[in-house]
Formats: sequence, structure tokens, C-alpha cells
Amino acid sequence: MGVIASSSSGRRMAYMPAVPDVDDSLLKQLEETDLLLFDGTFWSDDELIRVQGSGSTAGEMGHIPVSGAEGSLRKLAGLQRPRKVFVHINNTNPMLDESGPEYAQVRAAGWEVAEDGWSLDL
Repeated sequence: MGVIASSSSGRRMAYMPAVPDVDDSLLKQLEETDLLLFDGTFWSDDELIRVQGSGSTAGEMGHIPVSGAEGSLRKLAGLQRPRKVFVHINNTNPMLDESGPEYAQVRAAGWEVAEDGWSLDL
């Protein structure tokens, strides 16, 4: 699933690149972090099937989708404290298109979409 680490300053970061589901215990842990790098692999559960015509669902591969009633945008909407960044994003994920509605939805929800080469300070 991931790891939560603390810096020498006491600030905490959660790196969660492969999360199958979000429960109350995980929500509590994430609320206590300053930076959240979270699984943004797939926008929808059936993304690969729709794009490729076959394959596994996001859930079958151990990833919670970003969108939908059971997606991470909705399940993590109550988090107030951490800076929230989607990472580990598959190239089929439409939120990578900065001119698209999915990207706009992510940004409106207070999330960032990581880019190659970013450097983050904790």
C-alpha cells in the first residue's frame, strides 16, 4: 500500500502508490500527514478495458480509481490537513490532460497531479 515517513522537522509524508481501498483507519492516518502522495493510477475502474478492449479492472490490480462513488476523490474529500498530490498515474488516465474535464475536477477538489521531475520539500 505505502509508507508514512517523518522528516527531522517532524513533518510527515504519506507515499501511497497502490491503494486498493480507503477505510476509516487509513483516513485517520492520512489526516495526520502534511503531504499526501496518493495512488492516481486509473481514473475509472474499467479504464484499461475501455481503452484497450481487454484487461483487468483497477480494483483487480489493487488500485482504487480516482473517480466514482467509491473513488479516491470522494473517499478522501474530507481530508483538510495534507497537501494532496496524485502520483503513479497510468498514461491512460485522462486527468493527465490539463485541458480536460477530469483534470479540472481534480484541481477543483484541491488535488495536484504530479509531473515528472518534481522536487518536493517536507
